Amino acid sequence: MSTTLTESSRATPWRAVLRDTQVRVGLVVTGAVLLLAVVGPWTAPHAPDALTGPAYGDPGPGAPLGYDYLGHDVWSRVLAGGRSVLTMTIAAAGLALLCGTALGLLAGYAQGVIDRAVQWCCDVLLAFPNVVLVLLTVSMLGRDRWLIVLTVALTLLPGTVRLARAVTVGVLHQEFIEAARMMGYPRRVVLVREILPNATAPLLVHFGSMLTWAVELLAGLAFLGYGVTAPTADWGLMINENRSGLQLQPWGVLVPVLLIAVFALGTNALAQGAARAGARVEREQSG
Repeated sequence: MSTTLTESSRATPWRAVLRDTQVRVGLVVTGAVLLLAVVGPWTAPHAPDALTGPAYGDPGPGAPLGYDYLGHDVWSRVLAGGRSVLTMTIAAAGLALLCGTALGLLAGYAQGVIDRAVQWCCDVLLAFPNVVLVLLTVSMLGRDRWLIVLTVALTLLPGTVRLARAVTVGVLHQEFIEAARMMGYPRRVVLVREILPNATAPLLVHFGSMLTWAVELLAGLAFLGYGVTAPTADWGLMINENRSGLQLQPWGVLVPVLLIAVFALGTNALAQGAARAGARVEREQSG
């Protein structure tokens, strides 16, 4: 019934997207950083909170990146510090994707009062700068990780809601939706089986962009001292801890900055490449 129901119609665009060079580069880069974050804590030569050398000590045998402001092994903290920030990034973006998609589909399908109420809430959230909203919430309610993830997801929610709503409104009056209604399908079936497949591709592209925004926001929070707290190893926190000794021992700052930047660039490349490849497939199919 839907234009996306057959396996062939769904598989062909995704194969075309995966053939795109930028998408492949984004997948490799993002996957490499994620692999480092997952495997790193198990391969670190020292415990991330172990004092193994002099403060701001130079690189040497057993410490290829030297020591940080307290004498921790920078390499060990780098290996252990990715799991925190990347787990929170994926959790925040995933939560925003799930909740935003549900609200956007419901608002676009229901129209009327529900639609206006959802859009008004999104406008209210957009009125607050993301950093200000997160800092205000964390300052008032605490620095628990679940609260930070929830607040960051809240800042990402309006864009997801608007995208899902736009896709829903765009297909709401097409023939396959009208046929589903005439056959008496309940609302949840129409939303999940008929409308959601049409929104999957743009929402996944948007998810890649949200990963970029979330990791930058979370790293910025840790740098400002409002994210995870010491002695937890975290890339954003490492930048804040070692910035005063940047001229003495730069690796405690430069390596976390580089890894955060590489992850952000990888997810951004993945999102942009997927969007371009998807648009190219649509033009080919319409032509």
